[in-house]
Amino acid sequence: MSPKPELFGTDGIRGVAGQYPLDRVTIRKLGRAVGVVLQNSSTPVRVVLGKDTRESNQWISAAITEGLATAGAEVVDAGIITTPGIAFLTRHHGFAAGVMVSASHNPYQDNGIKIFSPAGTKLAESQEVEIEGHLQAPEELGEANGTASVAVPGCLEDYLEHLVGLVPAGIDLSRFRVVADCANGAASRIAPLLLARLGIKAHILNAEPNGRNINLECGSLHPEVMMETARAEQADLGVAFDGDADRAIFSTGSGRRADGDHVLYAIAPFLAQRGLLKGSAVVGTLMTNLALELALARQHIGLKRTAVGDKYVLEEMLRSGISLGGEQSGHIIFSDLSLAGDGMITFLEVLRLLAETGKSFDDLLGSYKPFPQLIRNVRVKEKPVLESIPTVAQAIADCCLALGERGRVVVRYSGTEPLARVMVEGEDAQAVEDHTASIARAIDDAIGQVRD
Repeated sequence: MSPKPELFGTDGIRGVAGQYPLDRVTIRKLGRAVGVVLQNSSTPVRVVLGKDTRESNQWISAAITEGLATAGAEVVDAGIITTPGIAFLTRHHGFAAGVMVSASHNPYQDNGIKIFSPAGTKLAESQEVEIEGHLQAPEELGEANGTASVAVPGCLEDYLEHLVGLVPAGIDLSRFRVVADCANGAASRIAPLLLARLGIKAHILNAEPNGRNINLECGSLHPEVMMETARAEQADLGVAFDGDADRAIFSTGSGRRADGDHVLYAIAPFLAQRGLLKGSAVVGTLMTNLALELALARQHIGLKRTAVGDKYVLEEMLRSGISLGGEQSGHIIFSDLSLAGDGMITFLEVLRLLAETGKSFDDLLGSYKPFPQLIRNVRVKEKPVLESIPTVAQAIADCCLALGERGRVVVRYSGTEPLARVMVEGEDAQAVEDHTASIARAIDDAIGQVRD
């Protein structure tokens, strides 16, 4: 069995800024380790680096740049940009790697480092293990042998032109009225410019980052104000991005919340009818709502499930030749357009859907109603195999027996935090609540963190 990375989770390395593994020394070593690994595949080594709006991004970016330079790498600084923007620039300009400093939807105290391959995809686990091996080596970093970061203002313009170019010729999006919540993150720099380029009338929310207000009661995790504004202003569409804009949550004109499952429900049949849904299926995750699976099946569209994480969704899409996939959280991948989940592209594709069908988003979602689904996080002190804990295994078995084929239970650990996540869904909301509480209690009693 191949070794698994220890520091890299499902979406890079993440933690509290200033604490291991996101302290200056470790970050500098990480930069050197990445540079050493890249030397095996690219000469000269050029890396593009971007960041969101957290106050810790300046010193973290400087530390990883210093480390890369000690391995002879040149770093091109793209400034504040989205994570999928860095993925695009890496692939488009032929960089050896892309580095994004961001903790996505997490609060400002957290940060993270995501690394992209030359193809604009997340690194393979084997490469992450190789980087971690160099990171642990007791070697002196030495002086920089490469060029420190060079700011290139044109990076943002390249990405904007790419996004605008994705709108098919003949489709005019300027008639739409949009509410956009930028989460005081990277979208604050890009969304207003993109909307202006497309001539879209927009009400912009939370686009004044101060280093500490990223994701603060706004964005994709807190879309309530966006939804209410969309309803009050009778907008055609509302959208809320997260801190690095790789995910998007939507609102219909009536203020109805639409997550990634809703987007797949609306777009998959549209693409299938036009012969554009490769594989006649979509890829979801263990968290994808059972109601979506059943609704798609009625239209002869399959659903393949993977572990949670957009990297796993993409791997299955490429393996199975499927062109559409995504997560409930708002990560949607249109592989014919990008190999990265991109909130901006998802937004443009939903607008295209409205334009080409002539229907409102409310009409397109119709009677789709997700099964009641409850997710509860339990903070844990360790991560043993959950099914090896007798009380937890029994609670899960009781849940599965009670729900039968019209419900599901998924119990897993977070890939980025010390959390066990319990998800239960079924047709009976009270049964869902009761079983979620029972499983969560069993986990907490066995391995929960001690509280004062």
